[in-house]
Amino acid sequence: MKLRTHGRYDYIPLPDRPDYSWPGGKRLAFCLCNNLEIFGYREGLGSDSAVLGAPQTHRNYAWRDYGNRVGQWYLFDLLDELGLPASHNTNSGLLAAHPQILERIVARGDEVVGHGRTNGERQDDRPEAEERTLIAEATEELIAHLGYQPKGWMGPYFAQSEVTLDLLAEAGYRFMLDWPADDQPFWMRTRAGRIMSVPYSVELNDSPSMVFRQESAMSFERMIVDQFDEMLHQSRTRPLVFTLVTHPFVFGQPYRLRALRRALTHILQHRDALWITTVGGVHDHCAGLAPGIVPGS
Repeated sequence: MKLRTHGRYDYIPLPDRPDYSWPGGKRLAFCLCNNLEIFGYREGLGSDSAVLGAPQTHRNYAWRDYGNRVGQWYLFDLLDELGLPASHNTNSGLLAAHPQILERIVARGDEVVGHGRTNGERQDDRPEAEERTLIAEATEELIAHLGYQPKGWMGPYFAQSEVTLDLLAEAGYRFMLDWPADDQPFWMRTRAGRIMSVPYSVELNDSPSMVFRQESAMSFERMIVDQFDEMLHQSRTRPLVFTLVTHPFVFGQPYRLRALRRALTHILQHRDALWITTVGGVHDHCAGLAPGIVPGS
């Protein structure tokens, strides 16, 4: 039986790959990816705090809006306190609506990653020409507010069509976060050359874990600690990327923030063993390695 394949990358198992290290000889890279999202009122897509697939109401709009009004500011303060950088997957529509958030990102020197126009829509439910327009409009709006095009892209809802990788490469993006297939970066083939897949977690991601799978804040804290401890152990023999994913309307709730504070404090007890960076930093390092080191190169 011949199964359909995507044709974007080859199977290269972890033990068969060349070894390398992160800057400073470190073996485990740590990235915190935060999602900054905006939604239309009572329209489009958007998660609910209690019911999967619930209709859009004033309540779940307000619950998500809490993240931009309050939760994100708690997260900024926590990251400042701990001295942590962040990559922010950012809906382009948020920048004009909430300019104070962008001001804080710029002041902190954080990274912005393209994240569509709004999380009220997906990009995999439309013809190629319309998806190209979505990517172009989001990119143009990001450039208008940032003064440059971000290097990376994360689709709303991890969504990709059959041609998303091609469209992203054609639009000038160098890496994306939509394929949670590895703990190391790897190159993927497109009709416009290659694009890098940087590790991004669908497991250590507060939205699917706590909103959809109903993990408690304490159980998610335990997941973070166990994932980190095991990856630190595994990284003795190979370089790995540990990415933690947050949404301010989820982890910005104070009782969850307390759990995040404890988990990050545990991680930072090992700061000397880590390369604390951004997903863009991971891309830049791996893009500069010799051919044949990163899978697909």
